[in-house]
Amino acid sequence: MNKVISFNEAKACPIQFVLAVNDTLNVITGKWKLPIIGTLLFDKKRFTEIQRNIPKITPRMLSKELKDLEMNGIVKRTVYDTIPVSVEYELTNSAKSLGEVLDKMLEWGLMHRKSIISNS
Repeated sequence: MNKVISFNEAKACPIQFVLAVNDTLNVITGKWKLPIIGTLLFDKKRFTEIQRNIPKITPRMLSKELKDLEMNGIVKRTVYDTIPVSVEYELTNSAKSLGEVLDKMLEWGLMHRKSIISNS
């Protein structure tokens, strides 16, 4: 049976650190997952709203990625009994904390891009 370890224990143990990072990457890796998560960070949205916010994603790919994110506990899908049926997507409470991760990725990306351009 797997014991749940703390954040500090994971940081102190290279194996646990790697496993935790791999778990995170398994959930958010892919061309479209982070843009979808980023789109849903601020409010729940319907399928077409998400699609409009992510240029070049096809409806089929968006549907596939939303199902995958829902299966992994990142996205919550709510179906409303209206005519026609309405469906909204939102981040789960757990996934909302990914905003901090995205902020750090944005910060690092801007800094890295600046350093690459200044070294060219």
